[in-house]
Amino acid sequence: MYVARAVWPSSNGKSYQSIYLRESYRDGPHVRKRDIANLTHCDPKEVAAIELALKFKGDLSALGSLDRIQLRQGLSVGAVWTVYEVARRLGVDTALGHDFSGQLALWQVLARVLDQGSRLSAVRLAQVHAACDVIGIQRGFDENDLYANLGWLSQQQEKIEDCLFARRPGQKPEMFLYDVTSSYLEGENNALGAYGYNRDGKKGKKQIVIGLLCDERGEPLSTEVFRGNTQDPATFASQVKKTSQRFGCEHVTFVGDRGMIKSGQIQDLAQAGFHYITAITKPQIQTLVKAGRLQMDLFDSELCEVSDEGVRYVLRRNPLRADELSASRADKKASVERLRETLDRYLTEHPRARASTAERTVRAKIAQLKLNGWLTVEVEGRSLKLTVNQSALDEVSSLDGCYVLKTDLPESAAAKQVVHDRYKDLAEVEQAFRHCKTAHLEARPIYVRTAEHTRGHVLVVMLAYLIRRDLSRAWTALDVTVEEGLNRLQTLCSTEIRVDGAGSCLRIPTPSPATLPLLQSLHIQTPKLLPHTQTRVVTRKKLPQRRQAR
Repeated sequence: MYVARAVWPSSNGKSYQSIYLRESYRDGPHVRKRDIANLTHCDPKEVAAIELALKFKGDLSALGSLDRIQLRQGLSVGAVWTVYEVARRLGVDTALGHDFSGQLALWQVLARVLDQGSRLSAVRLAQVHAACDVIGIQRGFDENDLYANLGWLSQQQEKIEDCLFARRPGQKPEMFLYDVTSSYLEGENNALGAYGYNRDGKKGKKQIVIGLLCDERGEPLSTEVFRGNTQDPATFASQVKKTSQRFGCEHVTFVGDRGMIKSGQIQDLAQAGFHYITAITKPQIQTLVKAGRLQMDLFDSELCEVSDEGVRYVLRRNPLRADELSASRADKKASVERLRETLDRYLTEHPRARASTAERTVRAKIAQLKLNGWLTVEVEGRSLKLTVNQSALDEVSSLDGCYVLKTDLPESAAAKQVVHDRYKDLAEVEQAFRHCKTAHLEARPIYVRTAEHTRGHVLVVMLAYLIRRDLSRAWTALDVTVEEGLNRLQTLCSTEIRVDGAGSCLRIPTPSPATLPLLQSLHIQTPKLLPHTQTRVVTRKKLPQRRQAR
């Protein structure tokens, strides 16, 4: 028995190879041959394994000799295979497409989940993880390909988001959560960079504004990048248009914080036939109280509702928040008191020091801590005295822990508890921002310069968060963080088995007890062979040798 190969030329100039498992037998005086199996469509490594077994069929001990067998660790498989399977389950690979650009984009998303960094670091990461074998991407891509791919992502963003939205299970959502954040930039040449209200605490750096639209479960649906000096309400109109025209939603309620949904945005929603849930500011609460439309005794730990001209107000006092504000105010007053005592000692020890200078120092501290509404400082001789205006303090603290939600939803559509709970769901968007910006995906700092590359970078981070969110849900029961789980899975590597004189084959070992539960919780099985070990060549345009704009 042996493996036979035959090459067949064709009229179009191509050649085709046939592989058969064949045996010889004697028929009287004649030696004849017969085919046992057609191996043409088998994996080349499977054919090599059959040849290896046939070569040593008479002496299996020679095959088992340790000095003839060499084992070599291959690339890491566990982490990249797991992340790829989750992306495939979510439809990310289908939304991106299976051509070269789509494969590059998919690797950028997977690399962002595995290890955050620049485009150059993603290229190097592909040399550690079996990315080309898992995705099927052509080897040899570099950072210029990935930078150019960011522009392709920006151009295809609407198509990608629409495809993912269409794959959502169930009916179209009727509740949308929307919020914005900012992310600082390294450098001065980003096309969307501008100085604005910086949420990152990075003074002197330009920034961009990022809007994130989620469904009622906090699942990201779309992201949009604005110039760094864009005000929050100015980003809202495009979200209303997006949900009605692109996503085709009819019965929609937008949930946004008090700085997002204001009178202008409420008019836009009314014109589209949509509803809103938002909160009102503390000055607005005081105005309603003074006008008699709200009463202070309605603020309690239990929810209370007041309706006025088609608008519903949901009121509550959070006692824990009230205690926090009271303690914070007391701590600030104590810090001012310590400063006053220090300056009093200095005035006593230095007769030539001016009390007016010390007074200005304390007054500046009071203003810095925003206590000047009820705390003042005076000079008495050569000492300082703090005075508390108790009536002003009572007025300031009267709304501690109080908040008011505002909606135009009828009570038949959403009870007061539902309105309250949906507004609290905005924490899901804030959590997404934390993970995207700092905790794991590290969208910032941003080094790209063009508008297309900036939008493409942010889209990559959003898609990576979709995958990370699914991993987190699956591994919560195991008490394993996403970072810990991926670090464990990286230890699962492919193994190359090489026998002297008989070629080699690549196999994936059985997962260890430390990694098996991680895969089982996601209902993922590791393959014995990677799907694209023999990578199909995908035609692509060669990039010019000059440095690309980034």
